[in-house]
Amino acid sequence: MLSDDTFSRRSPGPVAPGATNRRGALALLVTWAVAAGTPARAERPLVVASKSDTEGALTGAMIALALEHLGIPVVRKLGLGPTLIVRDALLSGEVDIYPEYTGNGAFFTGTETDPAWKIPQDAYETIRRKDAERGLVWLARAPANNTWLIALNGDFARARHLATMADFAGVANDGLILLAASTEFVESPAALPSFEAAYGFNLPLDRIISLPGGDTAVTARAAAQGISGVNAGMVYGTDGALSALDLMVMSDPKAAQIVYEVAPVIRAAALERYPAIGPALARIFAGLDAPTLRGLNGRITVEGEVADRVARRYLNERGLIG
Repeated sequence: MLSDDTFSRRSPGPVAPGATNRRGALALLVTWAVAAGTPARAERPLVVASKSDTEGALTGAMIALALEHLGIPVVRKLGLGPTLIVRDALLSGEVDIYPEYTGNGAFFTGTETDPAWKIPQDAYETIRRKDAERGLVWLARAPANNTWLIALNGDFARARHLATMADFAGVANDGLILLAASTEFVESPAALPSFEAAYGFNLPLDRIISLPGGDTAVTARAAAQGISGVNAGMVYGTDGALSALDLMVMSDPKAAQIVYEVAPVIRAAALERYPAIGPALARIFAGLDAPTLRGLNGRITVEGEVADRVARRYLNERGLIG
């Protein structure tokens, strides 16, 4: 986790001979700079971050490009880390803006069992209201549910006629599943445990390969290719690899999972400095429906393109940046 910046306040020591003259000269220079119309101090850049997953890199790059198009100085910290690291950096002021999912508000507020998190508008309004108390603003969200799902190796699923999480539960209880998933998915009450409770199965830890971070490009490929015996992988609803890899996504008819719609989250102080950020990002995120995100993510995970390049081309093609 990023360490908090430590500031020490020290009382000034004795004034050295000639210091008053130097300070006077510095003040005069500042006066000349202001009189000439040159700011004595440049605006602090906004720090744009993202998590270390594919869609985070994509949407984080979109945010950075949009801010730069507005003439806002930007420092990129894309791929900074998993959810809690980036969230803590935002709260501490090390980061000014990053793309986050409405559903993670359930974990931030400790209210995973609240049914509001399974309704798109309710989830958004709940975390928007709660985070306003922390000095954070949720901007307009994308109309795509990137919730957690489980996908099976195509051959394995077809041979057993598996299509839903109820089908998955049967083979899981028979000990036939080896799942690749993130530690967050395995441990978060609203993720794998929610599936287990809804569909009546228990996947023991020795049948799970738990990985740090949330990069489903790894878990999906492991399931599709049977790497190390894996036949199931954690995936997201907008994963680009879903159509390219031979995977069967298990449907969730009981709606065990909460809604995950991505939106930029910005520190209120930063938005006050640059209010044009809100409308600019709203125009971008309004177009990011599930098919669009799957296509863009696929260019990165399947075709091997760089996230920044994919984001830049998308925004240019739609006239969202120049």
